[in-house]
Amino acid sequence: MKIKVLSRNPDDYIRETKKDIHRVPRNYDPNLHPFETPREYTRAVNAVKLEKVFSKPFIGDLDGHKDVVECMCKHPTQLSHILSGAGDGEVKLWDLPRRKCVRSINAHDGFVRGICFNPSGEYFFTCGSDKVIKQWSMDGPGAGEEEEPMNTILSKNVFHSIDHHWQNNTFATCSDTVDVWDETRAEPVRSYQWGVDSIYTIKYNPIETHLLAGTADDRSIIMYDTRGSVPLRRVRMKLKSNAIAWNPMEAYMFTVASEDYNLYSFDARYLDKPTTIHQSHVAAVMDVDYSPTGKEFVSGSYDKTLRIFAVGSQFSREVYHTRRMQIVQCVRWSHDDRYLLSGSDEMNLRLWKARAAEKIGRMKPREKEAMRYNDKLKEKFAQHPQVKRIAKYRHVPKRIMAARKEHTTIRSSQKRKYVYVFWGIYRKQSRLIIGAPYVCYLARYSEICVDRLERSSLDVQIGALF
Repeated sequence: MKIKVLSRNPDDYIRETKKDIHRVPRNYDPNLHPFETPREYTRAVNAVKLEKVFSKPFIGDLDGHKDVVECMCKHPTQLSHILSGAGDGEVKLWDLPRRKCVRSINAHDGFVRGICFNPSGEYFFTCGSDKVIKQWSMDGPGAGEEEEPMNTILSKNVFHSIDHHWQNNTFATCSDTVDVWDETRAEPVRSYQWGVDSIYTIKYNPIETHLLAGTADDRSIIMYDTRGSVPLRRVRMKLKSNAIAWNPMEAYMFTVASEDYNLYSFDARYLDKPTTIHQSHVAAVMDVDYSPTGKEFVSGSYDKTLRIFAVGSQFSREVYHTRRMQIVQCVRWSHDDRYLLSGSDEMNLRLWKARAAEKIGRMKPREKEAMRYNDKLKEKFAQHPQVKRIAKYRHVPKRIMAARKEHTTIRSSQKRKYVYVFWGIYRKQSRLIIGAPYVCYLARYSEICVDRLERSSLDVQIGALF
């Protein structure tokens, strides 16, 4: 006689401890769960709305400077420390977790133009408009002792920027010439000059460490190899470039911040044209810095905003601003890829989140899982109109909206002019003449949206008129 017995494993439905979640049996057969996509779409809309609710990027400010914050430098080994230099010659060392100034140095007479750490972070260099380079120890003076530099180098030219080699004991400065210095010498070991204009920014490549890039007063970007005796290449822009930053993950990619309100990403191997033109700012871009991942960068502008761009994106994904913040002079992205720092004209440094809706602090496993699930939903439905509209909306000041509208009108006009001139379309009285003997009335041609035309489709649409 056969007897069928129901056998169950208690581990499948009984909790191990009273703190565990009750297990709920589920059948994942899609035939039993219709309308899965509409439910996920609703969840995606709710997720993107909640992201807007929790988007509070501003963390705090660091006040204490008495003049414009001109430059900043991150510590190479410590996430909690950062240096800032002001227009009155004062350099401050900040403790970010406590948001306090732990050390203040009267370093220069006049503006502090640049700060850089050595690779180990044991000391740092400053340069100013007083034609002096000073080396300072990270260990402050003892009780009752005065702050004195470890080393001082005098020059005949006013320095505009300084940057340290990523591996050895050399650093570079720029003024009327680009000079490469050894830490143990009082004279430059190598000097470069191309033309008579001053060089305003200089940066070492973090991967190809012998490669230097600088921006000059004559609107040019110049490449240097410190192993050679002459500059490598030069490309000239339409307007002056204010800052330059190398991609830390791709040795040949760099981005420059320009006076024409745009940022330009270049491939150092092909300098004939930029790989991407980043358009979102409505005033001159003052500084730029890459994230440690090399996938994004942050820029600060004369329009009093910070913007975050993806490397291959034409427009910014995020914009940060406050009522009190003035012209942003310098920006930095923290080494842990979670925070941004900005220094502006009203003598303050500000600390921001790199992702506006990210939660600071510990999260439970269920919370992390829910966040990942919502991110996947937003990615899946990113191109749906309602989700896209909510995700793209950013509240910006009225002055920026007005400037953006004006720039849109200007670009639209330039595009129409280019189409008319390039394809030989001319206005004459109330008609458009497209080469004799074809004549088309303006009212008929106005049905074509010139702003959205491409070269390949223009002939087809114009040909359809006749």
